Amino acid sequence: MTSFASLIEPDRIHGSLYTDAAIFSREMKVIFRDGWAFVGHESEIPEPGDYITRTIGSEPVLFLRNKDGEVRVFSNRCTHRGNRLCHEGRGKLRGGIMCTYHGWAFSFDGDLLAVPYEGGFTKAKENYSLRQPKMASHRGFVFATYNPDPEDFYDYLGYGKDLIDKSVSMSPVGKIRLDSGWVKHLFKANWKMLPENQTDGYHANHVHKSFLKVFSSQYDELKTNEEKRVGSVVDWGNGHASIEVSERYDGPLQWLGSNEERYPEYVKAMNEAYGENEARKLMTEGPPHAYIFPNLFLGEANIVIIEPVAPDLSVQHHSPMLLEGVPEGLNARIIRQSEGALGPSGLLLADDSVISEQQQIALQGKSGWLEISRGVDRERLEDGKRIGHVSDETTNRGFWQHYLAKMNRSSVETPVEPELV
Repeated sequence: MTSFASLIEPDRIHGSLYTDAAIFSREMKVIFRDGWAFVGHESEIPEPGDYITRTIGSEPVLFLRNKDGEVRVFSNRCTHRGNRLCHEGRGKLRGGIMCTYHGWAFSFDGDLLAVPYEGGFTKAKENYSLRQPKMASHRGFVFATYNPDPEDFYDYLGYGKDLIDKSVSMSPVGKIRLDSGWVKHLFKANWKMLPENQTDGYHANHVHKSFLKVFSSQYDELKTNEEKRVGSVVDWGNGHASIEVSERYDGPLQWLGSNEERYPEYVKAMNEAYGENEARKLMTEGPPHAYIFPNLFLGEANIVIIEPVAPDLSVQHHSPMLLEGVPEGLNARIIRQSEGALGPSGLLLADDSVISEQQQIALQGKSGWLEISRGVDRERLEDGKRIGHVSDETTNRGFWQHYLAKMNRSSVETPVEPELV
């Protein structure tokens, strides 16, 4: 069997990593089920009985709030005959969770409460509770794993904690909410292409050329040549990565295409919460453009979930990141910007999806090796982070080296032997 080390080198990767069904199957176990994966934000389920249906890799899960107001995650599968318990993307349950096949009833804590016609079922109900993965959360962001002995959550999160903190700190009360709905976009492409693209600062002049020509925005700096382009890409470790563009901005709210004069109440609330110097820094730098391995993207004023479906199919879910304690006019602006960038007729997402799908088509068959060496000789180490020019592939290399470490950590041999060409 071929090892993953023969598919992933420091400056190149093999195309079969995007197309092989056995590799995809192993990713679902090693990276998603056995590792920590983002499930949802607590604000999505504000009241007891509220639920969301999500996936952890290929595993369907229920994300819900119990009667005591506590958040729970369960496999969305009846322990009797495996029927999916909740079919809608979101909803509100009354009293408990009922299976529509044979009527088995479960509590909001996953306990089996009742079985119709109990005379024919003599086993102990406590052995048929809904399967519950381990959970952890930070600032309302909930993660889960089916690994009975997982890596420490904060060891996994690493610098990702700081990136989440920076997002939440855009609110003067330190809280965000995701209650304006989710947009789903189908990519006919492997899930790994999404985070690669999300932290790639090299493609914008080409893929988003029409947008840069037509609109004047905070992204105008992208039109300049390599030497004049401002910003960097950062490999934060653990597969997490970001594009740092705050140096482009010289005043608060430019990241939102606005200014501080337009939202004086927000500026006042931030000054009171953080002090004038820190508040100005936060409002000028804006929220991060950062990826948290394996399925969460903090897309500035958007929260994005990556859902793998098949080797050549994935779904991107996005929702505007609304801020608590701010004028609703500011949140309305965030929603409009989200629609313009990532909505169904948005200016950026459609471009990126076409590129990913064309890449997937081109990689079918004997795809050979793909190059990720750009900037390898000019990146630098700083406080445990690896930093490159904004057009370098530092983030790609960081992603793949972490991926390699994760995939090699399992005792199972690589289930593929691609022809290396």
